[in-house]
Amino acid sequence: MKSGFVAILGRPNVGKSTLLNHILNRKVSIVTNKSQTTRNAIKGIYTDEKVQIVFVDTPGIHKPNQLLGVEMNNMAYRTSHDVDAIILVVDASLPFGKGDQYLLDHLALKDIPLIIVFNKIDKARIDKAEALKKTYLEVFPDACCIFTVATEGFNVEEIVGQLTRILPEGPMYYEEETYTDQDLVFQIKEIIREKILQNLSDEVPHSIAIYIDNIEWEENPMPIKASIIVEKESQKGIVIGANGKRIKLIGSKARQSIEALLKKHVFLDLLVKVDENWRDTDSALIKYGYKKPKDEK
Repeated sequence: MKSGFVAILGRPNVGKSTLLNHILNRKVSIVTNKSQTTRNAIKGIYTDEKVQIVFVDTPGIHKPNQLLGVEMNNMAYRTSHDVDAIILVVDASLPFGKGDQYLLDHLALKDIPLIIVFNKIDKARIDKAEALKKTYLEVFPDACCIFTVATEGFNVEEIVGQLTRILPEGPMYYEEETYTDQDLVFQIKEIIREKILQNLSDEVPHSIAIYIDNIEWEENPMPIKASIIVEKESQKGIVIGANGKRIKLIGSKARQSIEALLKKHVFLDLLVKVDENWRDTDSALIKYGYKKPKDEK
């Protein structure tokens, strides 16, 4: 049997998480139309009779404005150094720009098999996509290039096929039925954050973090108390909405998804709290799960 770890890298909002979800045929990484939705390195495990592929979905690499952005980039950089292969996802509908050059300047990909996935090919002119492909092949002449439409699953099987050929012989790292290593608390937090991102616009979503205050696992309905963290008092009002309508909508949609995950009824209690400048504070990044304490590194 073949097996190995594969990093999924790329700029924000290029379709990395959508691609992973389609490969696994299930949702392991939240997806929204907001950039920088993925903030953690999230493992998704694909297993068939020939291969086990441990995908690591990473935050989009970008020029950071806060310490959170620095930590997100570092997660992607660290992941790329300790894998058997790399998938670099590129938005084929956009021309090569400063953000792409920033990624190439900061990402050291040496002696690691590389698949470049040109996603959103349905929104691209073929001649422009081919020119983009040529640009990347000038940097990575040995890379395998695949055109995809991740939202439709187009050519996703070709990625799995290429990885099956590339990866070495090895053991099964996870049981066959395992599809992610993320614990339930993390998945609950991500569901809540996804519903917030889907129901807010502008800059507020980037200022959001989720903190689980308490879960009574044995009770039914299961009480879950969670805090929605924002950076400003004005953002708190936006999340709550007029007469509490927005927070009620977010809570209702999150509760439905959490119940589908846990297969039991849930009582979800959401509070909105202000933690000023948490994205630029080490202790807050550790508390909310975006940075490891120094003694764990």
